[in-house]
Amino acid sequence: MKYNEISVGLDIGTTKIVALIGRKNEYGKVEVLATGKAKSLGVHRGVVTNITQTIQSIQQAVDEAVTISGVNIKGAVVGIAGQHIRSIQHSDYITRSNSDEVITDADIDKLINQVRKLVMLPGEEIVHVLPQEYKVDSQPEIKEPVGMFGGRVEAKFHVVLGQTASINNVGKCIKSAGIDLVDITLEPLASADAVLSQEEKEAGVALIDIGGGTTDLAIFKDGIIRHTAVIPFGGNVITEDIKEGCSIIESQAELLKVKFGSAWPGENKDNEIVSIPGLRGRDPKEITLKTLSKVIHSRVMEIIEKVYIEIKNYGHDEPKKKLIAGIVLTGGGAQLKHIKQLVEYVTGMDTRIGYPNEHLAGDSDESLSSPIFATSVGLLMKGLNSKKRYMSAFVEVEENEEIIEVDFEKKNIDDEVIKEKKESKTPEVPKKNFMDRWFDKFKDFLDKAE
Repeated sequence: MKYNEISVGLDIGTTKIVALIGRKNEYGKVEVLATGKAKSLGVHRGVVTNITQTIQSIQQAVDEAVTISGVNIKGAVVGIAGQHIRSIQHSDYITRSNSDEVITDADIDKLINQVRKLVMLPGEEIVHVLPQEYKVDSQPEIKEPVGMFGGRVEAKFHVVLGQTASINNVGKCIKSAGIDLVDITLEPLASADAVLSQEEKEAGVALIDIGGGTTDLAIFKDGIIRHTAVIPFGGNVITEDIKEGCSIIESQAELLKVKFGSAWPGENKDNEIVSIPGLRGRDPKEITLKTLSKVIHSRVMEIIEKVYIEIKNYGHDEPKKKLIAGIVLTGGGAQLKHIKQLVEYVTGMDTRIGYPNEHLAGDSDESLSSPIFATSVGLLMKGLNSKKRYMSAFVEVEENEEIIEVDFEKKNIDDEVIKEKKESKTPEVPKKNFMDRWFDKFKDFLDKAE
């Protein structure tokens, strides 16, 4: 196992920051070597609002993963989301000088780079250029033009845009935490890789990732990404509503949501009551679970309706664009009781909860199978499958050390291996520091003066 077979996924969310270090096992499954988690303090609705706090949270998550695995992180694949993200559809083409030569990857790269030069609104930049389908000369609906012959190559693109300032702030935080930005990817695309099957993408499916700060949507049809959107509401807004509606503090509201919350108010009876401890000697506060579920229901309904509007904007009602596989819910919000039933009721579409365990090795930590880690696992998978995988992580033994084989089953480097490598090196003369060199010169000066 060499260092470039390892990758790192870094999910900078509104509620948590997760660093996953992993590799692929012999069966092609993702083996997570270490997980580092930290509370996200400087991010609001997917956007960095406090750089110092975000850097500290990233370092905390990374340090935990490094300590567990013994692998030192150099770079990471990072997810990006937030209310500043939007997408557009765009068509473009190139004319080839010789139509008798086969179309190559270089031609497709030229076409994509041409799209990347599009003039955006001030303060915006392109995050992704995702080809949907190609047209070679007069032949339409081509998925893979490489290897074909033709003079004109045209394509429809799904272009994802983001605010330059927000993207740069993420980059600054990563760099300040001592990590290289290997690649950046839209979080719903990463989540989709982790929880959707190829059959679902072919049939047509809408992935709804309900995070802490935002709800992300990615729609696939015929195996191609068709639509993406970011709704600026998530689980944190539900917690805020409980806090305001029940007049309790935030930590109590979050606990109520997780332990007793339901998106379906008819489920609870009027006599089901939970008692919340009072502040500083005050009497406990009693809240009915029916009241709690009504507060949650109204906000979840708002989120679902906004997502459903985006699904309709894509054209779900058209026969050719129908999403046969329905909806897949993932993210922390997907764990809310009865949310699946509510989504089915509002949209009339088949719904399931998406778990990232399909791509994980059998001996993986059970907690990683939770929808909460869908984005993190997807980012790690993106890194492992990417050509930019190089230098995403390495085993730091000694400066200028050649790459060595490492037994990661032990989760660390074998002391004997390090010892053997050190002994095999030619002894080097220790380098003198500045004070030693100055002292030598001063001594030489005194000797000559005598």
